[in-house]
Amino acid sequence: MAITDVPAFAHLTAEDIENLGVELDAIRQDVEDSLGARDARYIRRTIAAQRALEVAGRLLLAASSKRSAWWAGTVTLGLAKIIENMEIGHNVMHGQWNWMNDPEIHSTTWEWDMSAASKHWIAAHNHQHHKYTNILGMDDDVGYFILRVTRDQPWEGFNVGNVLFNALLALGFEWGIGLQTVDLEKLLKAGPDRDITIEKAREFFTKAGRQVFKDYLAFPAFTSLSPAATYKSTVKANAVANVIRNIWANAVIFCGHFPDGAEKFTKTDMIGETKCQWYLRQMLGSANFEAGPVLRFLSGNLCHQIEHHLYPDMPSNRLHEVSVPVRALCDKYDLPYTTDSFVTQYAKTWRTIAKLSLPNRYLRDTADDAPETRSERMFAQLQPGFAMTDRASGRRRGLKTAIAAVRQWRREPIAD
Repeated sequence: MAITDVPAFAHLTAEDIENLGVELDAIRQDVEDSLGARDARYIRRTIAAQRALEVAGRLLLAASSKRSAWWAGTVTLGLAKIIENMEIGHNVMHGQWNWMNDPEIHSTTWEWDMSAASKHWIAAHNHQHHKYTNILGMDDDVGYFILRVTRDQPWEGFNVGNVLFNALLALGFEWGIGLQTVDLEKLLKAGPDRDITIEKAREFFTKAGRQVFKDYLAFPAFTSLSPAATYKSTVKANAVANVIRNIWANAVIFCGHFPDGAEKFTKTDMIGETKCQWYLRQMLGSANFEAGPVLRFLSGNLCHQIEHHLYPDMPSNRLHEVSVPVRALCDKYDLPYTTDSFVTQYAKTWRTIAKLSLPNRYLRDTADDAPETRSERMFAQLQPGFAMTDRASGRRRGLKTAIAAVRQWRREPIAD
């Protein structure tokens, strides 16, 4: 089952965890002390570039009836939507740029270009997902209500459609994010929750209606004024651009939460949890993927999901630089720094989703040592005092070494 004792799983003492937290606080403080004009220019130039891309895409769609121009306009528009969603909207609404005191680039005023209402997403994401990251029963992002992504979720018949459901979720990801915050099931039960849900549903459908009007009525009607374009061609272009954005956002987010090594936790983990313990849980429950400058930008810098979960309100353009000291801390405390190529991480999420479409009895690993579901019980065979300095190498032995030891045992043939 999922981790119930984080310190025991991490092979860290209370003093270790406190020291880790102090060092992570120092990294944050260094960045906060250096924020200034360079960072402000970055976000303003990003917004300007994104808007220029959107205008370029729409002009391409209006200027020519050639298929090549249609694809060029559609892809350009999809790229603009990706940047607005990932590097601007997501990060602005995290409050990463609130320090600028610019009312146009502030978490309380930004409304992003997708069907989900910003105020709903902020409440569900900032105040629930980031506080209760990967805690079963408290973080709705663990499976998004329809996917089985850990063995601690009891298998049900509909889970055989795990792969299909994930494909549909990717195609319509903006709608999944929007509806996730409304919880329409509460409309069936009388009480105060029902009244709140009715109000949320009204706000969601108002926002979603505006998006549908903009993408499938207003812009196509405007573009059709050009003799080189038609209403129908622009509707198709907007739909494809939205799907491009949805698939990409889904892939980036899943790579940060569901590949091997992104741990899951039980509710007992957060009882009396300190800030330092929260830091540790974020490091264990998140995953990165390797990226160069372009891929970092297009992912909203969420290729550094570990760093983002440690510092959700830190400007995204700083996450790459803080990844160096964060990785060094993982090495110091012998903690895994879960990362791999984008393709590998995404493949691992699909592998997990595919195999968990089956009941546990058909799966090889146990619920304590599977790549997607581990717990402190996987180390039962380790000798007492394992988490100490290795006398031969002088290196600290912690979680990373412990996992390697267990894997080695599993690879060794069983003696007759």
